[in-house]
Amino acid sequence: MAEVLGADLYRITPAEAFGSLLPMTLDMSELNGNEKYHYLSSSLPTDASCPGTIHTGDILLYGNNCVVVFYKTFSTGYSYTKIGKITDPEGLESALGSGSVSVCFSR
Repeated sequence: MAEVLGADLYRITPAEAFGSLLPMTLDMSELNGNEKYHYLSSSLPTDASCPGTIHTGDILLYGNNCVVVFYKTFSTGYSYTKIGKITDPEGLESALGSGSVSVCFSR
C-alpha cells in the first residue's frame, strides 16, 4: 500500500529548482537510521547552512545534488540547503520503512 504524505516546499531558489523537476520518483537509500537519500543526476542551486538540529520531516539538499528526507530529529554539524518539510511527519519513520524505498514527489 502506498503512503501519501503532504509536503510544503520553501519559497527560495533551491526549493523552486527542485520543484521544477516534479513530478519525479526517487529510489532513496537508507543512511544512519534517520534518513533516506538520493543523488540527482544534475545539480541544484544551494544556500547551505548548518541547522544545528534536523527535524523529523525535513527535506534538505546535501551538497548540490543529494536530496535527503529525514525521519528522526537529531543534532548535526553538517550543512544543508533547505528544500521543504513534510507537513504532518507523524508516522514518517514507519511509512519509509527500514531499507531502500521509492518516494514519489509531486505537486
